[in-house]
Amino acid sequence: IASIMNRVRDLKNKYRNEDNITDELNCTKISADTTDNSGTVNQIMMTANNPEDWLVFLLRLEKKGIPQMDVGLLNRLIGRYSQAVTALPAEKHSQDESYARILVRFAELKALQDPEEARDQFHLAKLNCKKFAFVHVAFAQFELSQGNLKKCKQLLQKAMECSAVPLEMLETALQNFHSQKKQLLSDEEK
Repeated sequence: IASIMNRVRDLKNKYRNEDNITDELNCTKISADTTDNSGTVNQIMMTANNPEDWLVFLLRLEKKGIPQMDVGLLNRLIGRYSQAVTALPAEKHSQDESYARILVRFAELKALQDPEEARDQFHLAKLNCKKFAFVHVAFAQFELSQGNLKKCKQLLQKAMECSAVPLEMLETALQNFHSQKKQLLSDEEK
């Protein structure tokens, strides 16, 4: 166990160092860099380190562009979402909606780069935050977009079995699936 814990600590330090190097490179490239939010991140981590503060920060960062069109922004967002997920222990926050939203959005952003990693992240979100219907619907939507109809339906049915809330969201998503719609939930339904 001690060996495993040392390995985890080493990996965390490695990723922290890579984030710091990336931030330093960004600062050197652009003197008035608005993407270097290490001060904000440090403040969040040093104070309450809660999912709500992280989510507000991350959503504000997303408003700086369109991740699907800007690879640099996408990479920064994935890095920051990864940092948030690492900083927020699942055991403590699994019942928190903001934490669940961070996990889902992280998986959605990963889907733009690597569907297999995204699938792992969606699975992690589902395991840690199974009471939230939107987590299951997002995972099912991902599988639908990958052409995995059977898996999509299975995820929605299992979500109903584990009593994820709100139930109406799951029922609507399942209805839309049966109607062969490409989107399980419209913007209004979300």
